[in-house]
Amino acid sequence: MLHATYKTGLVFFPAFDWAISPTHPEREERLLYTQDQVFEEGLLDIEGIREFKPELVTVADVRRVHFCVPNENRVMTESHFISAGGAKTIGKAVMDKRVDKGFALVRPPGHHAMRVVHGARGFCNVNIEAIMIEYLRKAYGIRKVAIVDTDCHHGDGTQDIYWHDPDTLFISLHQDGRTLYPGSGFPDDLGGPNALGTTLNIPLPPFTSEEGVLYAVNHVVLPVLDEFKPDIIINSAGQDNHFTDPITNMNFSAQGYARLTTLLKPDIAVLEGGYSIEGALPYVNLGIILAMAGIDYSKVTEPNYDPEAIRQTPQISRAIEKTCEQVLANWNNRNAIREKLYGSSEYADRSRSVFYDTDNLIETQHEQVRICRQCGGALKIDSSSDRGLHVLAVHVPSNACDECRQTALKWYDTADVNRYDMLFLQDRTEDKFLIKSATV
Repeated sequence: MLHATYKTGLVFFPAFDWAISPTHPEREERLLYTQDQVFEEGLLDIEGIREFKPELVTVADVRRVHFCVPNENRVMTESHFISAGGAKTIGKAVMDKRVDKGFALVRPPGHHAMRVVHGARGFCNVNIEAIMIEYLRKAYGIRKVAIVDTDCHHGDGTQDIYWHDPDTLFISLHQDGRTLYPGSGFPDDLGGPNALGTTLNIPLPPFTSEEGVLYAVNHVVLPVLDEFKPDIIINSAGQDNHFTDPITNMNFSAQGYARLTTLLKPDIAVLEGGYSIEGALPYVNLGIILAMAGIDYSKVTEPNYDPEAIRQTPQISRAIEKTCEQVLANWNNRNAIREKLYGSSEYADRSRSVFYDTDNLIETQHEQVRICRQCGGALKIDSSSDRGLHVLAVHVPSNACDECRQTALKWYDTADVNRYDMLFLQDRTEDKFLIKSATV
C-alpha cells in the first residue's frame, strides 16, 4: 500500500450553484473532473491523504481583510463564504498538525480581489487566501508569511492587500501583463514605503515552458524565501499556465507543476485559475497532490504532452534570465531603493483607477499611508465607484506602533461623515471593525 511521506489534506468545493455562466470555463466542472481523477486514481485510499469538509467563514473573518461596499452580503454569495471556508479549513488542519500539508481545491477563486471590494474582478469577489492567512495569524500567532502566486495572471488583488505589510512576502510569477489580464505585475512594483521589496513580480514571456518557470523558481523564488525565512509558505496555485489553457498563452505541463511543487515545498496550496477543464486540471492537480504528499508523480501525463513541441525558444530563455537578474537586484537593493524613493517623507500617497471587468464598474481610489520604520503604517483609502457609493476606509495594521494606531483612529474619528456614504475602521490590533454612516 502506498504511504504519503507528508500527511496531506484536501478540501473539495466545486460550488454547484455559482458560475460566471453555464458555458463559461469558470464553472463547477473545473473541479468535478479533478474530483473524478482523484477518486479513479485512488488517492484517498493512500495512507496519509485525507479529505476535509469545508466550513464557512464568518463576516468577522472577511472583515480582517476587506472593506466590502456596501457590505459583505452584497458582494458575496454563500459559495464565496464556503470557498474561503475551505481554505480556512485546510489552514487549520495544517496548523493543528492533523496533516503536514494541505490543498484547498475550491472555487470561486480570489487572488484578483483587493482590499476594497465593490464587486467582482477577474472572477474574484473576495480574496479567499488572504482571509485564510489573516485568520491563521489571529488564531495561531504566525507572523511571517510567504505567498508564491503561480497563476498565469498577475495576483494583483493579493499584491494590493499586502502592499504595505513588511511581514508578508508576495511573489507572483505570471504571463507578462502587456499580453494578458490584468495588465499589471512588473519588476519595478516592489511594495509600499513600509514594505518595499516584499512584493516581487516575475513577468514571463508568452510561450514560456517549464524550463523558464523552474529557472525563475530556482534563481529567484527559492533564494528570496531562504533569506525571508517565513513561518509558512502558501502557494496561490493557478493551473492556467498549462499549454492547453484556452485563455492564456503559456507552455507549462503537469510534470512542470509537480516539479515546481517539489521545489517550493508549500505548506498550503489554494486553487486559483485554470480553465482547461478536461485536458489539464485533473492532471495538474493530481501532480501537485502527489508532489505535496512526497509520492512519485513521474507517471502523471496529460493527453498530447510532448515536451519538445512546447519547448521555449532561446530568446525566451534569455528574456527570463534578464528579468530574474533585475528582480533579484531589486530584492538585494531594496533598502537603498526605499531610501531613494521616500527618504524622510512622513506620508506617501497614490491615486488610481480600478476596473472590475466581471461586474463592469470602475472604482477611483486615493490612498495615504503613514511612513513608519516600526510597522506597516496607518492607511486610509478614499474610494468611490461609478455606481455612486463613496467610502473612507481606515486600516490599523496588526503590528501597528502606537503613533500609527493613534493616527488611524484620528482619521476615523474626525472624518466628515456627511462627505461619505460610509466610514470603515479596520483595527487589527483589537480585531475590531467599525462602521459609521450619516444615515445610521
